[in-house]
Amino acid sequence: MPQSGEDGTFGSYVVTTPYHHRQDLHAALGHLLVQLRANAVIADPAIGLTPVDEELRRFDEYMNRVRGLAPITRKQSIAVIRRLLFGQFADQAIVVSTFRPDDIRKFVACQGEFCKVPASIKGTISALRGYFRYRTTLGDRVHHLIGVTSYPANWQQASLPKTLNTNEIERLLAALDYGGAASRRTAAIVHCALDLGLRSCEVAQLGLDDIDWSAATITLRHTKGRRDDVMPLPAATGQAIADYLKFERPQTTNRAVFVRNVAPRDQPVGPDLIQKSIRQAYAHAGLPYTRSHLLRHTMASRLLAGGSSIKEVADVLRHRSLNTTLVYAKLDSKNLAAVALPWPGSVS
Repeated sequence: MPQSGEDGTFGSYVVTTPYHHRQDLHAALGHLLVQLRANAVIADPAIGLTPVDEELRRFDEYMNRVRGLAPITRKQSIAVIRRLLFGQFADQAIVVSTFRPDDIRKFVACQGEFCKVPASIKGTISALRGYFRYRTTLGDRVHHLIGVTSYPANWQQASLPKTLNTNEIERLLAALDYGGAASRRTAAIVHCALDLGLRSCEVAQLGLDDIDWSAATITLRHTKGRRDDVMPLPAATGQAIADYLKFERPQTTNRAVFVRNVAPRDQPVGPDLIQKSIRQAYAHAGLPYTRSHLLRHTMASRLLAGGSSIKEVADVLRHRSLNTTLVYAKLDSKNLAAVALPWPGSVS
């Protein structure tokens, strides 16, 4: 029986795999839906649209053509509004005028129960406000509904960024040499995130032509800040990438550094696989973490501990504003201790 691929793809049969994260199943389920529709096992989603489906299609078209929102933003908004409309109307006609302010408050409160932090509800609020503004363009009087969708208080820099401590870093690096089928790729990915502070999408977009081995630099193209950045390539990171390229990377004409090991071959990996590889590295090290961004925070913390300034950390992280980097100032224990005032009543 064909086994499920490391990139979440299936063979001709569906097999049971011990996945524990929704991200691990996303690609596999998407491929399964394509195959089921292609073989007429299930209907195409365009067939038999309900009133809610038709309303969401028009809203998505509005977000795309009028507001010019990115596909991922539209997808997130559609998911929120689908829950709202289906909960209110099911398969009946959409009558927005029947919404009351209390209906929206209860919906927001219900969605808030699934948020790990209060700030996460902002996505729901943004989707609701966007939808009601869309309805105003159709002549609906829904300003009273927009008024109840206010953003919750979110104090900037209120939380401390989570980082790995020295012992956990050593455990993670020691666990990279586990000898698995993709161990060298995982090691190179972890080093890119931990030593350079690269985001998952930046790791996935690395190309062979972006690495200057003689100058020991690496160029990041089209980053989140919409610019190209040249960074020094640490020896450990360069060695991990070189080992992967020499001993493990499949034969391919694709110029991406990290490519898929299973079909569709000759294609670069995506951010999802980068995140999955880092989660697997945590698991091999026995660490109870899942977020790939944790390694970026750790790199910033190590820079501060080594005496780097906030401006230097901002440059390495490629933040366009120092305000984004200021959250790491709370991790700079050495400099914070130097400016701390004596505690009233203390002997010092």
